[in-house]
Amino acid sequence: MRVGVIGHLGYEGLDELLRHLSQQAPSLGLQLSYEADLLAMVGTGAAALGDPSALDAMLALGGDGTLLRAARLLDGADAPVFGVNTGKLGFLTTCRIEDFGAALPRFARGEYTADQRMALEAQAHDAHGPTGPRLRALNDVVLHKGGFARVLRLDLAVNGEKLGMIGADGIVISTPTGSTAYSLSAGGPIVEPTHESILVTPVAAHTLAIRPFVLPPDAVVEVQPDDAPEEVLVTVDGQVGTKLGPNQRLTVRRSAQPVRIVRMDDTTFFGRLRAKMGWGGLVDRDR
Repeated sequence: MRVGVIGHLGYEGLDELLRHLSQQAPSLGLQLSYEADLLAMVGTGAAALGDPSALDAMLALGGDGTLLRAARLLDGADAPVFGVNTGKLGFLTTCRIEDFGAALPRFARGEYTADQRMALEAQAHDAHGPTGPRLRALNDVVLHKGGFARVLRLDLAVNGEKLGMIGADGIVISTPTGSTAYSLSAGGPIVEPTHESILVTPVAAHTLAIRPFVLPPDAVVEVQPDDAPEEVLVTVDGQVGTKLGPNQRLTVRRSAQPVRIVRMDDTTFFGRLRAKMGWGGLVDRDR
């Protein structure tokens, strides 16, 4: 099995994880290649991470942000992502750092489920066509005002039909996977992550009439700032992005290539909601 390895250098325990991985890989039939930042930690003779389409799987050693970065590096390649949580929340990851020793052999033997997660594509357009790079998101695409202390006016359309003007600090367009991220903090609904849909959640809307809504997965969402500052920011998965200039609009649609996330059979989405986000926690409090 050809496995790419990426990691977050800021997390404790990464050295130990890499050492254990390199020791166990030969007996488990794993052929490892590492991103550039990890090569010096692994030592001489280690292979560098190359074309993601040649991988059978990707290991992401860090938190949810590292897993999101792994999905972006794959760029549509059909390789499942195995996330090892060395951070705090780890809502998307497969296992905790202390469980990695037992989980790795199971992974090598194929004893796991690869949940298919819908992804999004976003691109800026003007009257003549695309003007910026194609951005791929597993969690969300956020259009926001950056450091400007003013309300944005956003002209919103779905499948070419104008819905109206939204006054807000920004707007979150998310996948079901991203429904438990920024969208949730902005008041959006929780959606079971394998149920395909597109969520549109205004951020701090300046009217009671504006509420989040859920669209079918084949919907095409267009957002165009009206009377905005010179540049409006577009951020993808909270990590990368671009700028939307005057007279430009942002188009967001489902990506043709989903992301597969490794899940061990003894874990469930609802179990994670209870354990990591305290869903239903009021019931357990002392009266």
